[in-house]
Amino acid sequence: MANGIGKISKPKIKEKNKEEFYMNVTEIRRPADMERITTPELAKAFIEEQVALIKEQVGDKKVLLALSGGVDSSVVAALLIKAIGQQLVCVHVNHGLLRKGEPEQVIEVFRNQMNANLVYVDATDRFLDKLAGVDDPEKKRKIIGGEFIEVFAEEARKLDGIEFLAQGTIWPDILESEEGIKAHHNAGGLPEDMAFELVEPVRILFKDEVRVVGDELGLPHDMVYRQPFPGPGLGVRCPGAITRDRLEAVRESDAILREEFDKNGLAGKIWQYFTVVPEFRSTGIKNGKRAFEWCCIVRAVCSTDVMTATAAEIPHEVMVHITDRITHEVAGINRVLYDFTPKPTGTVEFE
Repeated sequence: MANGIGKISKPKIKEKNKEEFYMNVTEIRRPADMERITTPELAKAFIEEQVALIKEQVGDKKVLLALSGGVDSSVVAALLIKAIGQQLVCVHVNHGLLRKGEPEQVIEVFRNQMNANLVYVDATDRFLDKLAGVDDPEKKRKIIGGEFIEVFAEEARKLDGIEFLAQGTIWPDILESEEGIKAHHNAGGLPEDMAFELVEPVRILFKDEVRVVGDELGLPHDMVYRQPFPGPGLGVRCPGAITRDRLEAVRESDAILREEFDKNGLAGKIWQYFTVVPEFRSTGIKNGKRAFEWCCIVRAVCSTDVMTATAAEIPHEVMVHITDRITHEVAGINRVLYDFTPKPTGTVEFE
């Protein structure tokens, strides 16, 4: 079961597991007959088997993990801490594309509360300089993913015994990459000279299964059930060439949306919600004067496994209030639109 071996039945490593354990991690597949992880018992079996596999794979070496604070990387961190403790080195890279207050929250939860071996790297200027003038979404994703790998490599050179790179890759990432829908920073693409061996303990899981595993690991509820957040961060919610002012408009409008959804009891009912600020502008009126500014698109979807999604029904009065706040509190925005597109035909993210 655990690295792609049959159904979850017993929390032990079978001989077949041990053989496949030594496969290249990119060859590991989710078995067609794998039972969906929906209960604490199944989650416990998965955790115990993964812990044993991680110990066998890593031995006494160190593992480097990109810890964004999102659901997937947080669950991977908890699994690795359970398996190898301080051998895990968590690197939190602030690439300037995180949500408002997120770097501070990651440091508080993981370093101060979970006692993780955490390295904080502020690489905002480095990432945004590389992304300047790049408007193709796939190029943006690859630049962001490539810089992540470079940052990790630099941090690894400062440490002794780093031989492994852990990633929060999940099964929908693999499927979308293979089908050419979009590139994923967690789906291959490592430089040929990279010496890291991959550790991907949740690679065969769907998002809802990752949450069940996170619950069983004892992670905070608000962390396990926080919204999915893409590795490229707000970079894929700022379509076209990223500029700092438009990026800040995305960050501030997103913070307002999340605050209002929390206040109105929508946060726990909707799978994912966020704002997008495209680069085109339209004419509006602010303070009695013409305002040629961006629009803000609100995206809120319901899903269980990210393979399909439907637009969430938001109460009219809530949307009116959100619109009022965003257009009056966020610099550069004069319109708010709502995206009703399901997946398919649209993906959850815009890029």
